[in-house]
Amino acid sequence: MQVKVMLEENEMPRQWYNLAADLKTPGLPPLGPDGNPISPDMLAPVFPMNLIEQEVSQERWIDIPEEVLQLLYRWRPSPLYRAHALEKALGTPARIYYKYEGVSPAGSHKPNTAIPQAWYNKQFGIKKLTTETGAGQWGSALAFAGALIGLEVKVYMVRISFDQKPFRKMMMQTWGATCIPSPSPYTQAGRDILARMPDTPGSLGIAISEAIEEAVSDPTGQTRYALGSVLNHVMLHQTIIGLETKKQLAKINEKKVDVIIGCAGGGSNFAGLAFPFVNDKINGANIDIIPVEPSSCPTMTKAPFVYDFGDTAKMTPLMPMHSLGHGYIPPPIHAGGLRYHGIAPLVSHAINEGLLNPLAIQQLECYEAAVKFARTEGIIVAPETSHAVAATIREALKAKEEGKEKVILFNLSGHGLMDLVGYEKFFAGELQNYEMPLEVIQESLKELDGYPKPPAMTNA
Repeated sequence: MQVKVMLEENEMPRQWYNLAADLKTPGLPPLGPDGNPISPDMLAPVFPMNLIEQEVSQERWIDIPEEVLQLLYRWRPSPLYRAHALEKALGTPARIYYKYEGVSPAGSHKPNTAIPQAWYNKQFGIKKLTTETGAGQWGSALAFAGALIGLEVKVYMVRISFDQKPFRKMMMQTWGATCIPSPSPYTQAGRDILARMPDTPGSLGIAISEAIEEAVSDPTGQTRYALGSVLNHVMLHQTIIGLETKKQLAKINEKKVDVIIGCAGGGSNFAGLAFPFVNDKINGANIDIIPVEPSSCPTMTKAPFVYDFGDTAKMTPLMPMHSLGHGYIPPPIHAGGLRYHGIAPLVSHAINEGLLNPLAIQQLECYEAAVKFARTEGIIVAPETSHAVAATIREALKAKEEGKEKVILFNLSGHGLMDLVGYEKFFAGELQNYEMPLEVIQESLKELDGYPKPPAMTNA
């Protein structure tokens, strides 16, 4: 009985896959405040030009630099597991596989893009990176990358997660980064929010505003901003997950995957696993591809497709995406990495083209699923990943009811060993479900009145 499938380092993909090259209709451009498409040069104060080139690229395959591969070898290729014990516990005829990204030094998929982003910035002559983080996974990953590559890193961490997850801050400090709670008194964006809402739990939108403000206001021009999700180049770097998985499935002669699942906040771990398979679906494969989000932050399942800012202070371009409004502040659930008001434009575009079937799940069902997974497979998953586990269990039980031998694949995007406070509260009965009322979403979306509107899309 084979439990895990491994690849050798020389079998690792040498290129990233760019979904933008294969979508039926071209993606909409980001817009400036005047409503006109922005040029790559307009992003230059925020990102180095070598990453901007990847952001706007329409090339299907982009080479991974050899120096980046050498750094990724520290934990990649990551293992693909067959969840025999979970299958048995559920009594399902389905074969369940999961790609385990918790083997990275930071404990999640995030270093897959942190390493190349830090490397490209270093090549461009940048000395310092600023960023935001929700649950702390991205901040930890960028701190790790900064230590390996030799860059100063400053992280604005969403206040509720800063308070809930102190060990993430310690991880960042150990790797040499500075981590502060957001909103903070150190930026104009932070001061403005604190003046209006001194007790705010914070949000990724606010933290992004602070990190971008610091980057663009550096008089030396040697600071840039790094983002852990949402943007095209981040999705690109993460596709190494799905490309490895394809090779691993081929090794065990598993020829067809029926269901692919990943949790989705900004969209990066989901896209990393799913996008190489989305290409198969575009070319006729019969695959159900499911991004899963929290019911308290229903970006994909309840939010319209709009042009909106990626941050609260409106410092980013207007992005074409499903959004709850840049001022939306989700309830303080423990899946901090999924508390983002928007979803990646490429993920939004794939939803609009009918390639994805988004799903929202309440946090109690997610924790129940995570506990079942821990007691069968042994891995304690991150609260974010628990959404993928819950959806996987739903699909496995559906296969049982239908009596079908399905192949279900999900991305185990990170372990939860730094997130045990959430489990503690679950066992104590202190967690509750949050169903965001539609009127709250509608109120948040009023901020978008007068903004440019994208043309009608297939499923928008």
